[in-house]
Amino acid sequence: MAEPEFTAMDVRIGKGLRSLSRAGQVRIRGGRLELLTSYGSEIDSAPVRAVRASRPWFGSADRALADLNGTRYQLTLRERDPAPGEPGPPVARRFIEAVRRAAGHDD
Repeated sequence: MAEPEFTAMDVRIGKGLRSLSRAGQVRIRGGRLELLTSYGSEIDSAPVRAVRASRPWFGSADRALADLNGTRYQLTLRERDPAPGEPGPPVARRFIEAVRRAAGHDD
């Protein structure tokens, strides 16, 4: 079975109150989650099994949290969200589901 793949462009990646990239990239490939700058430089990466992805308690549907290597990153995933009334989950929810599928947690 092929591993799940996920890519999101133009992602705002932050750590604490600091913005690391306003147009970064989040990628799941080969069993790893990678956070990249807009220039393609790696911010952080980890095996998907070691990543925890969730939604923040408060915030809009385009936000997600990712814990990699003991660091919590705030992600604002805006790429290609479905228009109101169109089918399909927001990108942030697809990201969280992709992390869970790639890690083998299909629940």
